[in-house]
Amino acid sequence: MSYPQRSIPAALTLFFLAPLVAEYLLGDLPITLLVALIMLAPMYGGGALLIRELTRRAGRGWPTILLLGYAYALIEEGFAGQTLFNPNTYGMHLLRFAWIPSLGIGAWWTIFMLNVHPFWSIGVSIALAEGLFPARARTPWLGKIGTAVVALVYAIGVVANTAYAYHQSHFRASNTQFLVTAMLTILFVIAAFLLPSRAASATPGRVPSPWLTGAAAFVLGAVVFFSLPIGAVFFFALPNWNWGAVAIMLAADLVFLISVGAMARRSGWTPLHTLSLAAAGAIFYGLHAFTGNGVVHAPHWIVRTGNAIFLALAITVIVLAVRRTRSALLAGSSYARAES
Repeated sequence: MSYPQRSIPAALTLFFLAPLVAEYLLGDLPITLLVALIMLAPMYGGGALLIRELTRRAGRGWPTILLLGYAYALIEEGFAGQTLFNPNTYGMHLLRFAWIPSLGIGAWWTIFMLNVHPFWSIGVSIALAEGLFPARARTPWLGKIGTAVVALVYAIGVVANTAYAYHQSHFRASNTQFLVTAMLTILFVIAAFLLPSRAASATPGRVPSPWLTGAAAFVLGAVVFFSLPIGAVFFFALPNWNWGAVAIMLAADLVFLISVGAMARRSGWTPLHTLSLAAAGAIFYGLHAFTGNGVVHAPHWIVRTGNAIFLALAITVIVLAVRRTRSALLAGSSYARAES
């Protein structure tokens, strides 16, 4: 299969957009540490770009992207950062919530990470980048050599971030934990490409406006982030609420996946709807950043200034992506139907 001319600008946009969304827009890192992009981009950007290129080259869509996003999450949090197994991650003892002794993990933190990376770090970043380049949204942006280079850059990024994380904490997961993580990662990758591709033709049917789908995605994102095992106790004082928080997150995931999966099959679903989900995720990240102080200490005024700047940049990207996507739709291109 032959593809149009490669798009290096689109690839570079996603390469740097992914770490900006994942770490800076969320508010984990202050703007004064923008230089950290040098180390973060190979892993975040390389991972997002590699996932997108493999998916588009295989002629697949968002189910494959999300499944590969789960594999990415396991690699980052199971191998590079090892936060799935480190009981003292960020000094917050996050694994104590819904603790599973036999696996050595906290169910709440594991499910939370399996939301953050597939939906935000990977999904939001790819959708925004494709919205900026709508004419090339369904085709590869790189050739085979370029994709191989990205895979190498991603591998280097994972190794570098693994070395940094180990230097910071000197924690090492057990061999069994590494082995299980590797097996699950492989299973997600296999599933991503064995999953039957949906038919190109859409079924008749109307869908809500992009404004409504975006608003719904924003609410579900808030449900995921505010399903806190410690916060809910003050309201309900329920026993075993840790597992209640896990159940709420899983319920939000099911509502999102089932609803979007059903609507995306309908003829009324357009790329603007897909973009609305990413826009909602990005805006929620930017607003959520104002509720915390990040994982790296910095003066409060610097933190909030950075939060405002990154939120403004995200809104700018969204507006530009909407304009370009709408222009592509009005032009009556083959992009008028968004794949599910």
